[in-house]
Amino acid sequence: MKTKWPFTDARNTAVFTTRDIIEEGKPILLVTHDQDDGAWQFYTRETVPASEGKVVALDEIIFRDPSIVKLAKLPLGWSAMRDSTTSPWKRQPIPSSA
Repeated sequence: MKTKWPFTDARNTAVFTTRDIIEEGKPILLVTHDQDDGAWQFYTRETVPASEGKVVALDEIIFRDPSIVKLAKLPLGWSAMRDSTTSPWKRQPIPSSA
């Protein structure tokens, strides 16, 4: 039985991530849901150059890490972090740059 898609965004919504997650399989430890444009971003928490950025479909991220569905209701302008793939997500508002 298939479960209902939990996100309000479509499965093929373009999201931002990095090469090390997509090509090296590193864990997603930081997620942001941007206030201004609703963009989703998925990172390892390591600093990487912009040239390492990738754009993929949201469902590709879920395929790689099904635990991300726990963040489907993450409000705009919020982020979630965890220390490892077995740690719980800690959610918080993204500080305003204004």
